[in-house]
Amino acid sequence: MQKASHDITLLILSVASPLQIGVYEEGVLIDERKSTLKTSEILLPLITELLETYHVKQIVYTRGPGSYMAIKLTYIMLKTIEIVEGIRCLGCSAFALNGGQPVKAVGNLYFIKEKETIITKKFEEPVSTSFMLPHSIHDLEIDEESTPEYMLPAV
Repeated sequence: MQKASHDITLLILSVASPLQIGVYEEGVLIDERKSTLKTSEILLPLITELLETYHVKQIVYTRGPGSYMAIKLTYIMLKTIEIVEGIRCLGCSAFALNGGQPVKAVGNLYFIKEKETIITKKFEEPVSTSFMLPHSIHDLEIDEESTPEYMLPAV
């Protein structure tokens, strides 16, 4: 299969289920993949498929807060791709893809952002939050930093 000729950015949202990957050409969403399988089972096959289909220039992922294991696995895979393939790996906040809503931590604890600080807060009732890939990443705040932003709550 011939790769699309334009430079592509992948946006990986792996901090919550379903795992979502957006394919962006010139900053506009042109394709997407979703899966409810575990990140450890499906992320690499999805990325491999997309790398074979598109000329990927960079990959942006949600580096936190959220599922510690998913963040760690995603980061390791992307850093390996960056080293082996030379594809730049960048990060963004999970809050940028859920409208700033609370992000599940553990039990009834959720990560919330108060101004520029991320803290955990206990909610008696479960908080329903949905993550969405944006139609455009032109306004997405992308961090040059790609290391995970581990926000482990006190248990």
